[in-house]
Amino acid sequence: MTPPAVGPSELRSTVQKAFRDHFGAAPACIARAPGRVNIIGEHTDYNDGFVLPAAIDRAIYLAGRLRSDKTVNVQSFDYRSDASFTLDQLKDDSLPPWTRYLRGGLWVLREEGHPVRGLDLVIAGNVPGGAGFSSSAAVEVAFFEMASALLNIPMTQPQKALLGVEVEHRFIGIRTGVMDQMISALGKAGHALLIDCRSLESTPVPIPNGVTLMALDTGKRRQLVESEYGQRREQCEEAARMLGVRALRDLTPEQLAASADKLPEVIARRASHVVNENARTLAAVEALRGGDLQAVGRLLNESHASLRDLYEVSIKELDIMAELAQNTEGCYGARMMGGGFGGAVIALVEDSAAAQLAEEVSHAYNAATHLKAYIYALKAGPGSSVEKLT
Repeated sequence: MTPPAVGPSELRSTVQKAFRDHFGAAPACIARAPGRVNIIGEHTDYNDGFVLPAAIDRAIYLAGRLRSDKTVNVQSFDYRSDASFTLDQLKDDSLPPWTRYLRGGLWVLREEGHPVRGLDLVIAGNVPGGAGFSSSAAVEVAFFEMASALLNIPMTQPQKALLGVEVEHRFIGIRTGVMDQMISALGKAGHALLIDCRSLESTPVPIPNGVTLMALDTGKRRQLVESEYGQRREQCEEAARMLGVRALRDLTPEQLAASADKLPEVIARRASHVVNENARTLAAVEALRGGDLQAVGRLLNESHASLRDLYEVSIKELDIMAELAQNTEGCYGARMMGGGFGGAVIALVEDSAAAQLAEEVSHAYNAATHLKAYIYALKAGPGSSVEKLT
């Protein structure tokens, strides 16, 4: 079980006070960007496909002001750590790892031709790290919210998200898709967001009343995810080449089934997951619009089985957690969420059953694995924003 999160107003006050205490003056602005859960549409984003994430009511907050020199001073409230570096040290890997997304943001702005200056920053948040809630994307989007305000760089919400993707691709060195940053920047309270990862068109999809998004963290941190992620992406690209399409998004399940014998067995399984996951995602949107939560739940369960058996990114702990949730009263469906090899399960649960499910699953998971479950009851919240104070 997990205690309730610090509320948004408390977190905002925390970074504002910490900034004043640390730097002796008020920040010029406070930016926030939420983490996310992905209801369905896993490993489809880098295949030009469809995803259905929701921003959550947990976020990263960043308080900051400009400096007149090239020095960047950062205090992390969560890591209880300080760091100081110059704009000439953005690629200095001896600096604390938690600074790299901020350093990456500055580096990308400079590469894009924008003038950058030193900063005083305080960062804090209540997005769980390492469990598939995309805390790193939230840091990136919060940074670009702040940079847009402090440096007077006009940016649309999608542009802030895409700059975050550039940090991942060009600075961190991981070829992620666009989902995490897009939902952090564009989320809408009470809604999921259907994102077309090719056109970047996004469509709000209402989440029916009476439903809680339960995130069930296995306590197993992701291992080998970067190398395995890269391998899965290469396998999908190989399948698209062999089938003569731009991306797997361009195939229907029927078209793939008719051509599957042209692919090596492993490649065919990877492609089958992606193509059918796209279809499940679009079906889930229609089911949500029609209020058919039983259908949404079935699709989530099918997604987990596909990620386990065809894409092979699940692990024993994720399978146990998903099965426990699926078999608990009040749960419509559940599946592993995120890149895989650890992290969390997402479950769609009746509000009235959320507390009981959390207790039952927590105890049963501990008994089965001897690991502690961290369980979060979440609602779909708004996307990123920035507040100018001076």
